[in-house]
Amino acid sequence: MFLGSNIKILRNRNGLTQEAAANEFGITRSTLNNYENTIVLNPTSEILITISTYFNVSIDVLLKTDLSRFSDKQLDDLTRGYDVYTTGTKIRVLSTTVDSRNNENNELVNVKASAGYTIGFSDESFIKKLPMVHLPFLHKERKYRTFQITGDSMYPIPDKSYIVGEYLENLTEIKDGTACIIVTIDEGVVFKIITNHIKKGKTLLLSSLNALYEPYELTINKVKEVWKFTYYISSQIPEPVMNNETLVSTVLKLKRDMSNLRK
Repeated sequence: MFLGSNIKILRNRNGLTQEAAANEFGITRSTLNNYENTIVLNPTSEILITISTYFNVSIDVLLKTDLSRFSDKQLDDLTRGYDVYTTGTKIRVLSTTVDSRNNENNELVNVKASAGYTIGFSDESFIKKLPMVHLPFLHKERKYRTFQITGDSMYPIPDKSYIVGEYLENLTEIKDGTACIIVTIDEGVVFKIITNHIKKGKTLLLSSLNALYEPYELTINKVKEVWKFTYYISSQIPEPVMNNETLVSTVLKLKRDMSNLRK
């Protein structure tokens, strides 16, 4: 079994000390040390489930697969839910559909389907039920999917716009400042500007175009898919973008109005 070495590899990739990881798993540091150094290897099923869930890796992989032979890219894919490398196959891990000529379809994930997509993104039967969008100007050799966004965090792109995204397989190659659709475990489908911190801290910094929204970090093991912004489609004409002086003035006015309302 490879449980001990695999726990150590995954712990180090997440920047955790033994003490910090033991706290996350609900065990003592000495117990974790025994697991990692194969002194004792009889964890309960509850502990195995806890460790498996935390690292987003199946128990079968934790026990039977030597993760030391995996590249960084393969480990990133594995912890995002893709077990393709443990089976030895070369099947594409992205669930997708093709047309009658074997060309990749551009599936549409509208607002109603977004909630289900975070669960069914890897389910071929779910993907097949999505409507298709035909955009003849898209590159035939690339994979696209269209997502409908909500809210004003990416203003001036209007609410309910459709974002056409190109599938990104290698997340480490995302350039800073790239706008992307990110499919996450906790937050669902979000549209943000990415600053790539994967090599430094295994995270992505997600920022909005709307300055009223604060940037936030997202650990890479929470990311399921990333689609690079290509086009957006909207029935609305974007409003003019405010310059900094106008924006500051507007924010100050809003604060004064809120203060008056409280009084």
